Amino acid sequence: MYYAALRPAEAATLRKSNLALPAEGWGELVLESSTPTAGASWTDSGRRREERQLKHRARGETRVVPSRPALTGLLHAHLESFGNGPGGRLFGGVRGGELSESTYCRTWRRARAVALNPVDVASPLARRPYDLCHAAVSTWLNAGVPPTQVAARRRIAAALGEG
Repeated sequence: MYYAALRPAEAATLRKSNLALPAEGWGELVLESSTPTAGASWTDSGRRREERQLKHRARGETRVVPSRPALTGLLHAHLESFGNGPGGRLFGGVRGGELSESTYCRTWRRARAVALNPVDVASPLARRPYDLCHAAVSTWLNAGVPPTQVAARRRIAAALGEG
């Protein structure tokens, strides 16, 4: 999520068919949809999540995101270890279904507690998985990527000279 500035709902919907990855180096993610958590009362299907268009985009519109070499390597390793999840998605839930918000949030809290010192754990630093998207955008802005370019594309890792 950090390397590509993905929202959790975009990462949860990512499929192998969305990846254009060479064996190594820069690749691309072609985002087609998102599965935001809204709650069963707020969806047409009665499920907590339902697949829909990307945020701020028309139905059927895609967004191509560069995959810097580090992300390309991580995705290859993930596919080698875990293959595809349910419905062809890269990431599946604990019991084989869709990846739930509670599962990735619980995992994030555990990882955060291991990676950060106690003062930072008590702070708002990287409190939610969504904060990875915000951190990526902040990194790009601090590196001098023009705000209009970040806002318009939110996928400017190549402009930072990473890779």
